[in-house]
Amino acid sequence: MRAALAAPHTAALDAARAAGGNALDLALAAATTLVVAYPHQCALGGDLIALVRRPGEPVRAVISAGAAPVGVDVDAVRAQHPRMPGAGPYPVTVPGIAAGWAALAELGATRPLSEHLRAAATLAEEGLPVAKDVARAIDNRADAIAGDPGLRSVFGALREGDILRQPALAATLRTVAEDGVAAIYGGAIGARLATFLAAAGSAMTLDDLASHEVEIAEPLVADALGATWHVAPPPSQGATLLAMLDEAPLTLRRARAANAARDRHLGDPWGGDVDLDALLHPGAPEGAAAALPPTGDTIAIAAVDEDGRAVTLIQSLFQHFGSGMLEPETGVILHNRGGGFTLQEGHPGVLAPGHRPPHTLCPSMILAGDAIVAAGCQGGRAQPQILAQVAPDLVDPASDLAAAVARPRWIVGADLGQAGETVIAEPGAPAPEAETGESGVAFERLPAPTGMVGHVQVARLGPDGLSAGSDPRADGGVLLT
Repeated sequence: MRAALAAPHTAALDAARAAGGNALDLALAAATTLVVAYPHQCALGGDLIALVRRPGEPVRAVISAGAAPVGVDVDAVRAQHPRMPGAGPYPVTVPGIAAGWAALAELGATRPLSEHLRAAATLAEEGLPVAKDVARAIDNRADAIAGDPGLRSVFGALREGDILRQPALAATLRTVAEDGVAAIYGGAIGARLATFLAAAGSAMTLDDLASHEVEIAEPLVADALGATWHVAPPPSQGATLLAMLDEAPLTLRRARAANAARDRHLGDPWGGDVDLDALLHPGAPEGAAAALPPTGDTIAIAAVDEDGRAVTLIQSLFQHFGSGMLEPETGVILHNRGGGFTLQEGHPGVLAPGHRPPHTLCPSMILAGDAIVAAGCQGGRAQPQILAQVAPDLVDPASDLAAAVARPRWIVGADLGQAGETVIAEPGAPAPEAETGESGVAFERLPAPTGMVGHVQVARLGPDGLSAGSDPRADGGVLLT
């Protein structure tokens, strides 16, 4: 079957090429490989949110976002921390990625998930060169790696080009291939993770892991820029992207307003009402209502095939190497998605037993005339801004996708490493510098392109056939089968 795939590491393309099959097969081959090849951004200890379109059927959202432990003592966390911590045991929620893979496989993959897991295990055992983005992450979180025995044993001495081998992770992947994802959600691997986390001070138990649910949901849908856009519903920030699409090109005022609405209103609908209208129709920007954690790290994969099947998935650790904890016996890096909670009482995203945190993962699916477009990006809380800037090209069936994702971009936020709310812009980006003085937002023009403005991956089936674009800020490319 002819298909197109975009992914942020060439090893994912190699795995997809070897696996073959339809868009779901290619995406799953790439996704399982990336927990080995891009372990700073995604791991078996992370989450997954995806959108899937099957021929002749509506788009569906697959939300495999893990919840906080049922036994979490919120008052104890507040007593120790002025805001939700971004590292250590407290922000570790149930990892949803493996259950998400299994749910995606059931939506029409032709290759068994076990096949992809065994291939990923072989790669983890034999090793592969450390990519430039992995090397940057090792440098950026050198202190966290040095402070965690598990991370230090795997990544502590590595530099770009060195061979990364992960024998413990290889064994874990083989166990999941043999026993299914139940090995994590109630089985031996889950038991080991729960024991490790309990020793570190987490309330996570094997029952929490066994209780994990994948939500198959209707997406949020809106017409914008002459196309129909689909995004995942809360706890994903997909509504924030739809809010930003009301103005093209994206303005600073609109980006700030949508960001502020998200920071005030996004939460878990399983835990209480979420004000969708406030998210979709933000008022004037007034700054963020809650102090939220730093921008995180994720990977995006986009795939389409000639039958009109499409998938866009994002899987994540949230921050470089997540919580900063690697369980040594399993080789599993644990995410810090729980860092998306706030400790502010009454906020819809407040930390609570069994609730899912507000989620940055924001895949999108676009139906533009006769074209089907799957798109997603790395970029933490800035994902809607990043996608909104490439949106005009995504809905143009004649656009060059490679050029679209490479074009200079800007983002605005209060979690970018600067002293306050700041616009950062790549060289050549048409950034709203003139607006910043009026709004009191700082402006910084960067000296070179940077991954801080995200890694966009996009695949399209249009009147002229299949095409794809992979962000040159990452280490990947595209595959056309």
